[in-house]
Amino acid sequence: MWFCVTDSIANGSASALLQSKAVINPGTDDQLDLTGYRNDVLKKITFYVLVVCTLGFILLVLYWKPELDCYLKRKECPLYCADVILVKDKYGGFTDVVEVQLISTTEDKYDASVSYQEADGTISDGGESDDRSQLVKTSTVAGKLRCFDYQHYRYVWDVQRGAFRELDDLSTNTTCKFIHESVNGLTSEQRKSRLTIYGENAIDIEVKSYWRLFIEEVLTPFYIFQIASIILWLFDEYYYYAGCIFFVSALSIGVSLCETKKQRITLRDMMSTATINIMVADGEEGYVEIPERQLVPGDVMVVPAHGCVMTCDAVLVTGTCIVDESMLTGESVPVTKTPLTHQDDQELYSPEVHKRNTLFAGTHVVQTRYYGTAKVLAVVVRTGYCTAKGELVCAILYPKPLDFKFYQDAIKFILFLAVMASLGMAYSLVMYIRNNAEVGQMIKRLLDIVTIIVPPALPAAMTVGTVYAQNRLKKHGIFCISPPRINFCGRINAFCFDKTGTLTEDGLDMWGVVPCDNAHFHEPQHDPAQLPRGPLLESLATCHSLTIINSELNGDPLDLIMFNAIKWHLEEPGADTSKYDTIMPTVVRPYSRDTFLGEEHPYEVGIIRQFTFSSSVQRMSVITRTIGKDHMDIYCKGAPEKISSLCKPETVPHNFQHVLHKYTVQGFRVIALAHRALEPKVTDKVECDLTFLGLLVLQNQLKPQTTPVIHTLQKANIRTVMITGDMIQTAISVARNCGMVRQYDKIVIVNGHPPDKEHPAARIEWELAEAAEDPELVDDESESATDEGYRAIKVLECEPRTHLAVTGRAFSVITNHFPELMPKVCVLGTVFARMSPEQKCQLIENLQEYDYIVGMCGDGANDCEALKGAHAGHLTV
Repeated sequence: MWFCVTDSIANGSASALLQSKAVINPGTDDQLDLTGYRNDVLKKITFYVLVVCTLGFILLVLYWKPELDCYLKRKECPLYCADVILVKDKYGGFTDVVEVQLISTTEDKYDASVSYQEADGTISDGGESDDRSQLVKTSTVAGKLRCFDYQHYRYVWDVQRGAFRELDDLSTNTTCKFIHESVNGLTSEQRKSRLTIYGENAIDIEVKSYWRLFIEEVLTPFYIFQIASIILWLFDEYYYYAGCIFFVSALSIGVSLCETKKQRITLRDMMSTATINIMVADGEEGYVEIPERQLVPGDVMVVPAHGCVMTCDAVLVTGTCIVDESMLTGESVPVTKTPLTHQDDQELYSPEVHKRNTLFAGTHVVQTRYYGTAKVLAVVVRTGYCTAKGELVCAILYPKPLDFKFYQDAIKFILFLAVMASLGMAYSLVMYIRNNAEVGQMIKRLLDIVTIIVPPALPAAMTVGTVYAQNRLKKHGIFCISPPRINFCGRINAFCFDKTGTLTEDGLDMWGVVPCDNAHFHEPQHDPAQLPRGPLLESLATCHSLTIINSELNGDPLDLIMFNAIKWHLEEPGADTSKYDTIMPTVVRPYSRDTFLGEEHPYEVGIIRQFTFSSSVQRMSVITRTIGKDHMDIYCKGAPEKISSLCKPETVPHNFQHVLHKYTVQGFRVIALAHRALEPKVTDKVECDLTFLGLLVLQNQLKPQTTPVIHTLQKANIRTVMITGDMIQTAISVARNCGMVRQYDKIVIVNGHPPDKEHPAARIEWELAEAAEDPELVDDESESATDEGYRAIKVLECEPRTHLAVTGRAFSVITNHFPELMPKVCVLGTVFARMSPEQKCQLIENLQEYDYIVGMCGDGANDCEALKGAHAGHLTV
């Protein structure tokens, strides 16, 4: 987005400029409804008169309803000239009145979107076609940036569109090419200008005083009603009862204040980092040191060789880093971050898509790897609360409102009691008038009816119960970041589990390798170290992202099991030997080198480039060079169905699916391996035309506590669901072993096929997981989800103990082409396999739409979005 930062609005759309209302991020969870207001002198005078007439009670009403502040003191006006803006979120949980700021500029030329290159041209309209690599000339007139801050995010006035929009950074509408061209960094003047616009790179969490917390806690409608009730009881001489309620309320307020203060201090300490200086590239002076708080989007920082804790989001452009991301994802295994590739410079950069190239704020860089004397450089793309760490903090500070039916029913119940109280008061009033009762006595008795029907002690009881439950959870090592959700955990009726690391053990056991040669499978080799020299052995030795940290081999558990099984040695050059070989920074070789020393060159393989695993493509690859060979090789490892699709058809055995099914149905985890020799001048895509090498088979045992927990949930009539990225047959086997699916229950596998050239219409297929136990159902297996395809659904409705096992591909096809089937899938689905992180979150949302109160249990990493989207997310660490 490009914004002209003058105070002029000459270029704005006339119709847009006259609008007093607008919507930012429509249709998303971040949707905001804006209304502009200007100060009105006559309304302010009337308001102050009203304050005097109501003895200040109107101020309390304004505290509860901030929007009334605008209605009573200001008048609605177009957004471009508004003094304040009424902001409402999508859920109605947060409403605030924010002031519009005018930030003065210190330079003649700058823009508010961090793409600061200049050339002749016109100002972009900030639309979807906006490309950060284009050279755009901003206004040459020194002016002011019109903006407002809401929940730590800044929104700026877009002159071209005549509307407010979120301040952009390098994480949106920025091409990879532009990022690579930004390695020279910013000048001091550019940095100063951006610091004015973006603010400091800091996440400062305010810790409110006890007095302020007390005022905020007491000034709620329930507590005001309670105070009024206590005063009434004192006038009515209910001293003991009033004293008892006062004591309980004071105790609950005190406990609540202490817990709130303690949690806020804990959160502040967890998120704070020591302020240090960081070296950045300066367009004029080479490299300079600046405080981390002064980092801005576009800065090029030098990642320290000894590691550091990231305070911003930055994309790696040179070198590699070993990063501990447990603080953000809960994943205890360090991950390898590689530089942003040049494969498609016109591709837009995205922190989600390019997460393997991005260093996120809050993560710990354990080690860096570089070539020769080159520095490890990263371009800063987001700072402050806009970072991944900042988003986590904002999710804690401003949680998504609990929009549960329980809350709605509670409000309806209170309203019902209020109606009953009104009827009782009306009847009593008539009776008192008939009996000529005293006015004072009449008022006390009428108000007493309200305190009897609507319980004044309700907020105190809720607070004490929540705090007590929170302390019990803490004693069991469970830290709760959203205490209000505790009240609804007892209403959970569906609980979803990740498989690997949650239902099953974190570690894997090597079962064996199934070699393939000339499109034929050989007998399994249970000791991979005995494999003959060749591509299969080299694929096991190189196709991983292992690294050495503190003299120990670290990485993904699967990679560790695979590499240790072949008994090879991995060597990484240290800082003092980094010049030894700039082509092969990592070398693997057999421990017993004599085995392969009968030739001119020793048997050593160098890992030249890693393409780390991505759940979106379901594979990882490495490019290697074996000493003595005149070419390079690429090795791929990943999901069998994905790897087989990248191989030459003539190299894949005809019984591939049968052999794969044989292992996965037993619960084994199966990984496919493939290889290709690269020509010296190859420039096209290399992950194609591969030669299939075989299967890596691993065992994944259930955790001892898995089956008892599943059994306990089922006894409580809580539905259990598995959501995993593993293969469907493996997931089904684990579901049966843990009792999620009983041994005599039937499972129908749902496969999906999106439209293609041969089949222009999307198809859904139903297949009985067991060996054709029901011929009638099997006959319907290949029916598309048309009128005939619904016969399978009808069979399922007649069989109460039939479960659906849905693949991620089928889930996508149903979502896009057969949404009418989604209710059946959500109600009958027990196993969801090959699900991407986005699909996991989408399934959680679908279950919620069908009135399920959903819990989610996972171990982080790919489960983060699903954990946040569930009514109750349980992260196991």
